[in-house]
Amino acid sequence: MGHDHSHHHSHSHDHHHHAVGNIKVAFWLNTGFALLELVGGLYTNSVAILSDSLHDFGDSLSLGLSYYFQKKSVKERDASFSYGYKRFSLLGAFINSLVLIVGSVFIIQEIIERLIHPEPSNAKGMLIFALIGVVVNGAAMLRLKKGSTINERVISLHFLEDILGWVAVLIGSCIMMFFNVPLLDPILSLLITCFILFNVYKNLKAAFRIILQGVPENINPDEIREKLLAMKGIKDVHDLRVWTMDGLYNILTLHVVTGNQSLEQSELLKKEVRHELQHLHVSHTTIELEVNGNHCEMNDNQSNRSR
Repeated sequence: MGHDHSHHHSHSHDHHHHAVGNIKVAFWLNTGFALLELVGGLYTNSVAILSDSLHDFGDSLSLGLSYYFQKKSVKERDASFSYGYKRFSLLGAFINSLVLIVGSVFIIQEIIERLIHPEPSNAKGMLIFALIGVVVNGAAMLRLKKGSTINERVISLHFLEDILGWVAVLIGSCIMMFFNVPLLDPILSLLITCFILFNVYKNLKAAFRIILQGVPENINPDEIREKLLAMKGIKDVHDLRVWTMDGLYNILTLHVVTGNQSLEQSELLKKEVRHELQHLHVSHTTIELEVNGNHCEMNDNQSNRSR
């Protein structure tokens, strides 16, 4: 049994190291490419490439911060942070969102200017950059897609978005090579920028839900209640509260009403409850047992409030 645990531990340790390595590669690929895009956008006079460059700088910042906070969030709890450092990973999401919003505002100003006074773009240059874009982002995405951690999967989605952005630029530049439609470039740019802002909104919404102690999206308190009430020896369940540290590590506290039973039976029941809850995405459980018929102040306060 002990052997199995250590094997599992070293396995997850390998995964963590592998993930850190993959994120590092993705970071450098992305940052180098974002710099290339900045030069390319200015050279081809294309706001679509410039707004994609903003998107990539945002991704690089996100990768860098998630790498830094990921390492920080692994720290064990201490006297300053009794719940540990897991929530530090959210700071990256906030800083990154702020940078992307500010950048998008500047890009939108430029787009409005271009829509009023269209300027020609170098379609051939755009086409070359778009092809490089698809190849570089494709390589990064394939590397991360093989990863097993959630972080890697989320970042591989980022790269998929980038590929779609580049495919749009590719199609746009092909059209512009044959038809004189300078308006197409700012329109593409506007679509990319709206897409960035929509994702920022989704990320912020998820981060705020965690900070405001919302019930985690992958947990259904009613399902938990039903599962526990079906267990032998449990008469009632109340004062069930559930929240998450970082969207992955979920914490639950609850009161369980039982019949008269020995301390040994109570401990056994607690163990069973914890085991059951682990299957329902709960990482940490605090259980308070009550004997049926005993007065529970907490429950009383709740029923008074609901009256």
